[in-house]
Amino acid sequence: MNLLADQHLNEPLLDHREGQLFLTEAFKVILEEVLCKGTDVNEKVCEWREPEELATLLDLELREYGEQQYQLLQRVRDVAKYSVKTNHPRFFNQLFAGVDYHALTGRFLTEALNTSQYTYEVAPVFVLMEDEVLSKLRSLVGWAQGDGIFCPGGTMSNMYAMNLARYRAFPEVKLKGQWALPRLAVFTSQESHYSVMKAAAFQGIGTENVFKVNVDDRGCMMTDDLSEKIELAKSQGAVPFLVHATSGTTVQGAFDPLEPIADICDRQGLWMHVDAAWGGSVLFSKEHRHLMRGVERWESGACSGIQLLECNFDLLKRCHSADATYLFQQDKFYDMSLDTGDKSIQCGRKVDCLKLWLMWKAVGSQGLEERVDRAFAHTRYLVEKMMKREGFQLIGKPEFVNVCFWFIPPSLRGKENSPDYQDRLSKVAPVIKERMIKQGTMMVGYQPLGGRVNFFRMIVISPQLSYQDMTFFLDEIERLGNNL
Repeated sequence: MNLLADQHLNEPLLDHREGQLFLTEAFKVILEEVLCKGTDVNEKVCEWREPEELATLLDLELREYGEQQYQLLQRVRDVAKYSVKTNHPRFFNQLFAGVDYHALTGRFLTEALNTSQYTYEVAPVFVLMEDEVLSKLRSLVGWAQGDGIFCPGGTMSNMYAMNLARYRAFPEVKLKGQWALPRLAVFTSQESHYSVMKAAAFQGIGTENVFKVNVDDRGCMMTDDLSEKIELAKSQGAVPFLVHATSGTTVQGAFDPLEPIADICDRQGLWMHVDAAWGGSVLFSKEHRHLMRGVERWESGACSGIQLLECNFDLLKRCHSADATYLFQQDKFYDMSLDTGDKSIQCGRKVDCLKLWLMWKAVGSQGLEERVDRAFAHTRYLVEKMMKREGFQLIGKPEFVNVCFWFIPPSLRGKENSPDYQDRLSKVAPVIKERMIKQGTMMVGYQPLGGRVNFFRMIVISPQLSYQDMTFFLDEIERLGNNL
């Protein structure tokens, strides 16, 4: 009996041949269901099911014993079938859409290699690769040197920025904690990302100490009100330390005026962070980079959809290091500066640079610029067509690729002065959204904002889009909403 047990333990637990066969078959499903059908305009964006029905169809229960390979392949098919096809040309719902096959290859390779980006010894390729990508992005901003790190999203980038700004102003916070500091004050626009509030709560600063600065009709921060809010905070005994500007707000796609904000920060000695997680792609475009004029004056920023953070050299490490000797031994045989993990608030960190690096290698800076300019061109086309159609009312002229509008069905046209007009208008977008999702024809988001009732936010970002898709979008909104 012991001999049999020893023999079992002396053999690999996994059957590589069987596993690789499963992977090959699963990739066929992914290619067919996700990348072929999922990008076909004749297929649905989603196969909507109510939660109870979907849970039954997926057979989510985890059991004592494993399933056969054919059953597992069916699980893969079911996951693909009932998931939203964000690669679909008519997915306009989020600030991401479409597929880049080189970037996707990078992600597949990243997952297969399954390493963690904290030391050169376990991630030599990616340590050097991340450094190169960061360097190139700094040059787009206008910096010759600096530091940076890839983050798992814009929210984390904004949290990094707040922590760094506080550490620079009060380095003792790392040792003594928040209780040893005065009341602190953060300033951001009314339309900035909600992660600013999360960061203030998470880091013990408090959401009541986030001063919301008024915005104009486009959603851009008003610098006169910023100055007034800073003085207001001081009069209440708070110590200002961070101004959080935005380049490309989530809803309206607004760009805060960075030059005058930087002037205020310079006069007040404040850290200026620019959340360009959405709008930072304009830096690739000679035609549109003016939207971020003054960006080179930031202390930190989340740049483009790749989510990275730039800051002054060595501050990241001093702020976040914990000197874990089991990872960052000081007597290694190579340059210890290549062990970048102590700059991060994480220990294990996913490799995020490969997908961008491989895509950038494939299309070059010129190709990335073309994608940005193409998105703007499609946005202009959509707006021009929308303005010629009855029932479409723009919130304002788009500054970026966010097109915000109301659809006013025939039953509400000409009744703007009716006492129940706003209430009835607020119900239009939710009904149209429900219809499009249940029919699977497309997906687009809606929301209220400030004093405005529910309106649509169309995102024109996918490299797969055509003028035909823009026309389809307008036709489909009309079809779904004309009888309301």
